[in-house]
Amino acid sequence: MRMVELGRTGLTVSRLGLGLASIGGMFSAVPQAQAVATIDRAWELGVRLFDTAPVYGYGLSEQRAGLALRGRPRAEFVLCSKVGRLIEPGGPDIQPIWAEPPAGLGPRLDYSYGAVLRSFEASLERMGIDRIDILHIHDPDLDYLTASTEALRALSELRGRGTIRAISLGVNHANVAARFLRETGPVGPDCILLAGRYTLLDQSGADELLPLCEKLGVAVLAAGVFQGGVLADTAAGAPHGYARVSPTLLRRIDGLRELCRGYDVPLLAAALQFPLTHPAVSAVVVGARSPREITEAAAWLDHDIPKRFWAALRSGV
Repeated sequence: MRMVELGRTGLTVSRLGLGLASIGGMFSAVPQAQAVATIDRAWELGVRLFDTAPVYGYGLSEQRAGLALRGRPRAEFVLCSKVGRLIEPGGPDIQPIWAEPPAGLGPRLDYSYGAVLRSFEASLERMGIDRIDILHIHDPDLDYLTASTEALRALSELRGRGTIRAISLGVNHANVAARFLRETGPVGPDCILLAGRYTLLDQSGADELLPLCEKLGVAVLAAGVFQGGVLADTAAGAPHGYARVSPTLLRRIDGLRELCRGYDVPLLAAALQFPLTHPAVSAVVVGARSPREITEAAAWLDHDIPKRFWAALRSGV
């Protein structure tokens, strides 16, 4: 699998990364053996970028990441996690999407300096791995002032000591990330994990954020490329993030499918590769809950898509 430099971070990552929310039990439970097998299969395919978070299964995703990765040569992969939520007894910010959270534990939103350092140490302990390469400030819009001051100060100190390699944001809102970059300047993030805002269905990230990242040398990791499953033929009902699929959106998806058929391009291959057509995007991060799913994603990445397809897509043909 092709490896690329991640902006100014000094890190090298695979063009395909594995997001580990699904193996933390997002929407449905995943047996531990299957979770580890999924990461093992990703490794066999050449994936060397892994993204987790404390809130994914309230520590379960990080624990499983550690089980699968801590025996691997540490210099050969890039590990990302997040700060902004502490996992603790009685944590009140419960999210109903997790199918098998540990009993009695929950997240508590906290971007303060001390909480960020505690979260980082807890992540290392859960994974049993000696370092995290990229640390994202997770959903900074939930407490922007504290996230952009105290959390950033904590991460800047960790980066300055060489404890982490890069500061990042994990965001669903491109305008929040653009504001963060503008206001923090050269001491701010080295990269951005952007979910669902530069996809076949939503290119709002290109309005301001991606040009700004390109100008500043801030690398982008694109996630949510299947738009919560709404692009997948197998999506059952309304995917995550959609109370219902509107007729307008369905017509857009039908148009994309027709275009893909005309060029013999699988829709999900187009969805996975589309973000990589922007020069600011270094890699795409996809979730998988089984070895089969990550194998399919790697095949979509490798699928040869003709340039005339991208030209037709952009012209609206």
